[in-house]
Amino acid sequence: MRLRVEFTTEPFDLDEAPPHAVVARETVQEAGLDAVDVGPFGNTAEGSADAVLDAVRDMLSRSLSAGATRVSVQVNVLPEGTGQAQGEAPEAGA
Repeated sequence: MRLRVEFTTEPFDLDEAPPHAVVARETVQEAGLDAVDVGPFGNTAEGSADAVLDAVRDMLSRSLSAGATRVSVQVNVLPEGTGQAQGEAPEAGA
């Protein structure tokens, strides 16, 4: 099974990434996941169920320890052979 995780950490700082956000992103980037996309308002990554769940556990632990006061996480099951989560409409032109 493949999963996609989307997450954000708070509090936000629009001037520079706070330590908890940096730690969360680094944790996911170092986890060996596929399709890692980091941004100022959200981050996504895909991978095997075990890899994603391990990365989420580590990301939660490390970002909370680094000062996050809230972490929002969404995990979706991906259909076999695609990068599209179940229940999501296909992208235009796909």
